[in-house]
Amino acid sequence: MRKISLIVPSKNEKESLSPVLEELKKYKNIVGEVIIVVDDVKDNSIPIAKNFDCQIIIQKSRGFGAAIVEGFKNAKYEFGCIFNADYSMDPKYLNDLTLISENADFVFGSRYTVGNESGSNDDDFITFIGNRFFSFMTNKVLGIKLNDILYTYVLCNVKKFNQLELKNHDFTWCIELPVKVKKNKFSYNELSMKERKRFGGKKKVKVFKDGFLILIEILKSIRYLLK
Repeated sequence: MRKISLIVPSKNEKESLSPVLEELKKYKNIVGEVIIVVDDVKDNSIPIAKNFDCQIIIQKSRGFGAAIVEGFKNAKYEFGCIFNADYSMDPKYLNDLTLISENADFVFGSRYTVGNESGSNDDDFITFIGNRFFSFMTNKVLGIKLNDILYTYVLCNVKKFNQLELKNHDFTWCIELPVKVKKNKFSYNELSMKERKRFGGKKKVKVFKDGFLILIEILKSIRYLLK
């Protein structure tokens, strides 16, 4: 089995990080390294991470997107997977993601694809509707064939990910990634999966602010793809 790097952005996730890292011990045949990315030396995730065999990186710029970029710059395996520190992502899908990546540069997890398993135990009504709306827009307007555009459980070819030179530091990164994958004509696929309920802490997404910024990013992407 080919091993991968796991990129785990963590912002004060002391309640959930320990059970996440403990569970990942069962997947050492797939996970070659775990990279914890935090934006502050005082982040309460750091003492937890130090109890496990993982690399800790203090990101240079704040924001979720910036954390992902920093993590991939330090990944040593051919493929790297984005993995939340809040326990909502189930590692049982890592094997299937890796298998699909044999024929795709990027494999996007999808909670809303018809399959054996799908759905979310963590989405509320507003985030569900927003996600479906933005996924519909990117599909019809941008021609990106993904059913869950805002889900960040994504396996990426590390070299090609770094070639994208992603700039967005906030959650609009979720749009920038697939848009640049399409622009660069990299291959991609998706895998149906079910999201678990997060453990402890609270969501970092600001629904209306981030939703507005995502809409603006989609509109900007139309012009970018036409260049």
